[in-house]
Parts: sequence; C-alpha cells; structure tokens
Amino acid sequence: MANRFILNETSYHGAGAIANIATEAKNRAFKKAFVCSDPDLIKFNVTKKVTDVLDASGLAYQIYSDIKPNPTIENVQHGVEEFKKSGADYLIAIGGGSSMDTAKAIGIIINNPEFADVRSLEGVAPTKKPSVPIIAVPTTAGTAAEVTINYVITDAEKNRKMVCVDPHDIPIIAIVDPDMMSTMPKGLTAATGMDALTHAIEGYITKGAWELSDMFHLKAIEIIAKSLRGAVDNTPEGREGMALGQYIAGMGFSNVGLGIVHSMAHPLGALYDTPHGVANAIILPTVMEYNAPCTGEKYRDIAKAMGVQGTETMSQEEYRKAAVDAVKQLSQDVGIPADLKAIVKPEDIPFLAQSAYDDACRPGNPRDTSVEEITELYKKLM
Repeated sequence: MANRFILNETSYHGAGAIANIATEAKNRAFKKAFVCSDPDLIKFNVTKKVTDVLDASGLAYQIYSDIKPNPTIENVQHGVEEFKKSGADYLIAIGGGSSMDTAKAIGIIINNPEFADVRSLEGVAPTKKPSVPIIAVPTTAGTAAEVTINYVITDAEKNRKMVCVDPHDIPIIAIVDPDMMSTMPKGLTAATGMDALTHAIEGYITKGAWELSDMFHLKAIEIIAKSLRGAVDNTPEGREGMALGQYIAGMGFSNVGLGIVHSMAHPLGALYDTPHGVANAIILPTVMEYNAPCTGEKYRDIAKAMGVQGTETMSQEEYRKAAVDAVKQLSQDVGIPADLKAIVKPEDIPFLAQSAYDDACRPGNPRDTSVEEITELYKKLM
C-alpha cells in the first residue's frame, strides 16, 4: 500500500513574515482578497496588521467577520454569499481554526457549487476542484489549519461538529508569524498549545502513523514541551517555538489522522461551546492511559520527547506512566482544568458518547473502541 503525504505549496516562518503576503499576491496576479477574520481580532487590531500590509501595497480587499469560535453552517453560507458579491479572487484567513475553517469551506463551495449544502462536505467529500486560493495567517499556535487538509464546521441544529477532510482545501500559502500570536491571552495560548500537543501525540500513535509522520510528530512533541510554558508567559522564544511546533504537528496529523481524544472533544464544542484546546487537554491523559496497551514502545518516545530523563532503563509500565504524567504536568502548569465536572452534564453523556463514536477521527484511534467504552471514559473524566 502506498502512503500519501500532502503539504501546502509555500510557507513563511518567523517574525515579520506577514510582509510576504503582498509579494505573493502580486506575483500570483491576485486582484482582490476576501479577508476572513473574527470580530475580536478586528476589535483588537490584530487583523489590521495584515490589512496594513495590503494597504501599503495598494491591494484591494473586503473583510468578512461573521465567524464564531466554533464556526457554523450559517457562517459559511453567509460567507459564500458575501464572497460572490465581493468580486474577490482569493481568500486571506486571519485567526485560529475558526477563521481558517470558515475560509476553507467558503473556498471549496465557491469552486465546487454542487456542494453548496454545507452538510455534504462532511467526511471525505469527492470535490473536483481546488478551493479558491487561500493565504492562511494563524494567530494561535494550535490548530495548524494552515497546513492541514481538514476543517471542522458546527451543525448547530443537530448539536454536532462535522469533520471535513479534503486535499482540495489546503491553503496554498501559510504565513506562520509569531508576532501575529503575541496578543493571545494566557488562557487561549495554553488551550491552543495543548491542542497542538494533542495533534502530535494522537498523530504519533494513530493507526495510520508511519516513519515520515513519526518524524514530524516526535519533533513537534519535543518543541511544544519546551516552548508552551514560555509561550503562556509571552516570551519571544516560547511564541516562536510554539508557532513552529504546532505547524510541524499539522504536517504530520493532516496526513495520518487522529483518534478519540478529538472524537470526544468535538461534541463538547458543539454542545457546550467548550474551547477545543481545553477539551483536548482535559481528555488527553485519560485517553492516553486507555490507549496505552495498543501503542507498543511509542510512549517511551513520547516521554523522552516530553523531556523525561532515564526512559531507556524504564519498564514498559514505567515509561507509559511517565509519558502520561508529563502531559498531565504540562497541562497543570499552563492552567488547564483537571476534569470535565464544570463542563459536562451527566444526562448528556449518552449523546456525547454516541457523537464521539460517530466522529470521523474515531477510526484512527490505536485501540478499537465502542460507545460503551467511550461512555465510561467520559464518566471517568467527571
């Protein structure tokens, strides 16, 4: 069997990287940008850092900001309508996963109008044409949507998140500029950083993992473990490390999938609007313990990448515990809650468990599971 690996066309990394947006737009003869960015980023002048670059170069644009933290079908539909009116020929997505996911869905539908029903994009949609060109500018260090073939849209009517997987949605350009992330508050930095760590760990142990993806995931775990505490304290080194670490994790998991940490986190976001990174961070250690019997020696590698000393002489039980404990400690150090008590209503667990089982990430989990076992995991997290 052949292993497929897809990455975006071009990426720029480092402080000041946003200046390259104008150069790329001109070199590609783009005429007008449809800028997707959420209201808070506009309010706090983060979006303005990019539009200033466009203004200075005389590049036309229109801003679209009807984007929720967990973007909905309605956000996408409205965006499609506005894009058609705008006369734009490319998208610039500025923000976290919400802005980039919205832009991906808009870009796909514009060039594949037969998928105008947003629900038809769930799963692996057989689109025929690449998205409208997207330049992705992350302002959080977590989702790596700028380099992945995935996006997630909330079906508010059914209280569920739709995971969409489509190689045609990948941005052509990623601008990974740590200066764009410097205004993130501590809580968001912690949550998105733990999301990135979850991507790296789940990607490393997923059923689809292989040598090329392992290379990315182990390096991502190492960088994130070294950088997240500093990023939460807003040090330049921490911000720069997290910008790179989350991107590297995205290069890996986009190609091999994830597991039930994400499956269990998605319905929390859909039902309670729980921040995705917070949900992942709370769930990750418990699911790591659950998955451990099906991971061979991989937890030894994870523990070592997390900075644990002496892993070479540890028993299997010891290094598996060490890996889980290192993740728990990092999560605690950056202020993530330890359980779901303040989030989940016990009467919702059957719905959550069924939603998690039906989620597109579940088949990649290294340990085969069931609705009943996922139910018990949610209860354990209470």
